[in-house]
Amino acid sequence: MTDPKKEFKTAQLDDWLRAAQKSAPGGHVEALNWKTPDGISVKPLYTAEDTANLPYANTLPGFEPFLRGPQATMYSVRPWTIRQYAGFSTAEESNAFYRKALAAGGQGVSVAFDLAKRSRECSRKACAISWPMIMATSSSFSCS
Repeated sequence: MTDPKKEFKTAQLDDWLRAAQKSAPGGHVEALNWKTPDGISVKPLYTAEDTANLPYANTLPGFEPFLRGPQATMYSVRPWTIRQYAGFSTAEESNAFYRKALAAGGQGVSVAFDLAKRSRECSRKACAISWPMIMATSSSFSCS
């Protein structure tokens, strides 16, 4: 077997910058930065230098301060469940939908009481959500 260190040339940050400039708008790598809805700037590349002075960067899952989750193995032995978020005009229609979803392999349902009203409230608040919505159990959604 060949030595992987000899097989590949080690790339440097300058190599990446030159390559990224080719696809960046106007050749400006800074233009690849984007902002989250919370106004946090996200760069197209992070290196060890970016995280060198971050507190708690070397934590483990299952241990305080629980930045990487409350369980040591997290979801490697227990995958996330996929849930159907739905609500209908009557209890009978909702119940029929939930039973059908579970029979088809759904792993859970998240009940939305008066979904039509919630949908109208969210559209007024510029929430870009299509209903019904599929959510992972570990995620949450709120219009407020």
